[in-house]
Order: sequence, then structure tokens, then C-alpha cells
Amino acid sequence: MQTYSIAIHGGAGTLVKGMMTPELEANYKSALKLALNEGFKVLKKGHSAIDAVTEAVRLLEDSPLFNAGKGSVFTAEGTHEMDAAIMDGKTLNAGAVSLVTGIKNPVHLAKDVMEKSEHVFLAGEGAMQFANQLKYKLEDAEYFHDDFRHQQWLEIRDTDSFQLDHSVKKDSKFGTVGAVACDQNGSIAAATSTGGMTNKKWGRVGDSPMIGAGNYANNSTCAVSCTGSGEFFIRGVVAYDVSCLMEHKGLSLEEASNEVIYKRILEINGDGGLIAVDAQGNIAMPFNTEGMYRASKSSDGIEEVSIYK
Repeated sequence: MQTYSIAIHGGAGTLVKGMMTPELEANYKSALKLALNEGFKVLKKGHSAIDAVTEAVRLLEDSPLFNAGKGSVFTAEGTHEMDAAIMDGKTLNAGAVSLVTGIKNPVHLAKDVMEKSEHVFLAGEGAMQFANQLKYKLEDAEYFHDDFRHQQWLEIRDTDSFQLDHSVKKDSKFGTVGAVACDQNGSIAAATSTGGMTNKKWGRVGDSPMIGAGNYANNSTCAVSCTGSGEFFIRGVVAYDVSCLMEHKGLSLEEASNEVIYKRILEINGDGGLIAVDAQGNIAMPFNTEGMYRASKSSDGIEEVSIYK
């Protein structure tokens, strides 16, 4: 029988272990577990991998603990600009949005771009017009306001610094969220969502909404969702790189994922991690940072919810 499985992440790089309180750790694990279990339920009922990753990412976006949706970081202007992407490994259809504001669940908008438009990627004002056409309710700024995130921004507001959530110089480490899944038909999918980097300027976009860089799915190889230093993941076309190594070098999911995270991305000074699944339901979750908020569950009975190595 086909193994079905799901893996999720809440960002690479974590609170330095000494900064993490038992209470906070329990909160993170509980938020991860909720998203994992709800996504897995979708698969168990026989629904598609696309439905499962959408549901898991929606729940992570709804948690203020992660830098996506409700917990999105502040830009240099003190606003929130969110990105998301989704891809169906069966059809290679994909949808992505970037620089959207007021959208409670950017992953839903990305899915609508995939299913209800002729396009793959909509950004900024155009993406908002599309959302408006679909009668999306816009949340006010208060919904996205998080005191911790605001403090994070105030510390560097009037400087040229920007803050990647998992970078060493900061003890407040959260990041992108994502999910990958393999359903009972052996179809796979990936979804990724992020609030970007604190104090970002000029409409900066990271790897998360870029198909092939931060998000990719192809039934013949793998589904991948990345988290880390976006500029490097874009340059390394990381998500597609894992697929490419499987397709052209015949590497297994684990070998290809490890090659990219422990070797290829480090060679260009990138840090972060990824989650990946193949059409047999195998899962890989490598990262080269101190930790990565991650969880996985499979119909084989294997389950993991972890933060540190």
C-alpha cells in the first residue's frame, strides 16, 4: 500500500538553546503538532497532497509564533509584506504571491493564483487586485501586530540593517513556514509562506515565493520547501537543485537533500534548511543551522516534532 506522509517546518535557525524557555519550547511544539496532525488528517481521509499542505501552512500562518501570516515581521516602513507559494507535483501547476498586505492566509491566495488565474506569480498591487476580485477580506494592521516582532523592528528601525530571523547576531529566531506531503495516490505537493525579513526595504523578495528556489514539487522526483537566507537559496535554486540531483544523478531523496544543504549551499555561504518528500512517502529534513522548527508524520507510524539537532 502507498505510504502517505507530511512534513512541516516553522523556519531554520531557532532561539539559541539557552534563550529557549521550557514554556516557549512547549508552545512551539504544540503549534507544530497541531499543523502536522491537521495536515495528516487531510491525507488520512484520502484528500490530495495539495489540500494537506494548504491546511498545514494555514495553521502555521495563523500562529503568531512564526514569521508568516499573523506573525509576520515588520518592514522598514513598519508594515507587513507577505509572500507565499504552492506547487502541485502531479501537474506541475504552481501559484505564488509576493508583497501582499492584509491577507490573513497568503497560502490561500497563492493557491487561488494556481487554480483561478492563467498565471503563476502575482506581486504587489496586482496580487492585491486579484485578491480583491476574489472578495478576500483584508485584515487591519492590528491583526498582524505582535509586540515581540515590533520590538525586533524597533531595535534596527533607523539603520541599514535588516534581520534574517535565523542569523547568529540575533536571539529572536523564527522564519518561513512550509509543508510538503505525499498523498494516498503517490502525488506530492509543497507550500511555503513567509513575512520576509525584519526592516526589509525596496520591496525585497526572498526565495519563499519563487518556484524552484524556495518551493518546488514534481511527482517524478520530490516536493521541497526551504527556509533560510533567501538570497543564497535563490542563487542556488535550492528546491529545484534537490529535484535535479535526483533526476539526473539518480540520488535518493535523502542523498540529494543532504548534498544541497550540507555542501552546495554552504559553498556559497548560505545557511538554512529544507523539508522534502518523494512519491514513496520518504521524508528528509536537513538543516545546517543550530535548529529548525520541524515535524513529520507518516502512515508507517513514524512521527517527529523537533527543534534542535
